[in-house]
Amino acid sequence: MSLRRTMLYLPGNNPNMLLRGHLFRPDGLILDLEDAVAPSEKDAARILVRDVLCRGEFGGCEVTVRINGMDTELWREDVAAVVPAGATGLRVPKVENPRDIRLLDEYLGEVESQAGIAEGRTAIFCLLETALGIWRAYDIATASPRVAALIPGGEDLTADLRTNRSADGTELATIRSLLVVAARAAGVDALDTVYPRVADDEGLRREVAFIKQLGFDGKSVIHPNQIPIVHDIFTPTEAEVEKAKRIVAAARDAAARGLGAVQVDGRMVDKPVVRRAEFTLSRAGLSGEVM
Repeated sequence: MSLRRTMLYLPGNNPNMLLRGHLFRPDGLILDLEDAVAPSEKDAARILVRDVLCRGEFGGCEVTVRINGMDTELWREDVAAVVPAGATGLRVPKVENPRDIRLLDEYLGEVESQAGIAEGRTAIFCLLETALGIWRAYDIATASPRVAALIPGGEDLTADLRTNRSADGTELATIRSLLVVAARAAGVDALDTVYPRVADDEGLRREVAFIKQLGFDGKSVIHPNQIPIVHDIFTPTEAEVEKAKRIVAAARDAAARGLGAVQVDGRMVDKPVVRRAEFTLSRAGLSGEVM
């Protein structure tokens, strides 16, 4: 299971940031060819991102590329350039129709085959930035086995909802809940949108705690200073880890003895509780390590 607590956006036309982004230790990088790049710089940015990918120096980060929208003439050129160069995932903006994901899946198969890459290796991350995209979230998530995550939009989505982005995110609360349900039903990750106020650490903490409680797996970030805050909230505490270890160990012991539910710390433990404990250990990077 890939940790995706943080995925850091890097402008595709900024060589310094593209080369140094992994040093801030996010779980993933998003090399951005869409909103971060002016129309006149698209071709140059594509070449730059391709060359940076070919270097392959990302410190173990998952490396994805946000391609230009499939309603443009640019997306095929983006895919053809970055997939053979080593991008392991594509973040697709403004997804509204499952048909587009099936089309992308088909084209990815062609590009992978021509490049000698195992078919199916390249994952798809779907940005849902309109009301229609959110409404079709489950159908989009199940349109291709390549889909790895659903991500709600921020500014574009609130504009489409005819509102604006508030400090407490009230206007996105229902949207976020719907997206988590669709992601879980489809068996993919739910990754939250960016927090735009880069100097507001407390606001970021509140939002990350909220989206973690909703069930999100992680959050997109736009500044390196946001990474440790998000990691801190998404990383289980020592007490949570120790409790999870006790639950998993007790469940394994019970299974070995042919028993059903068992007690841990005076509380009955059944399968849903064990699954949550296993997820806690996975998030802490301790899968399979039970004392």
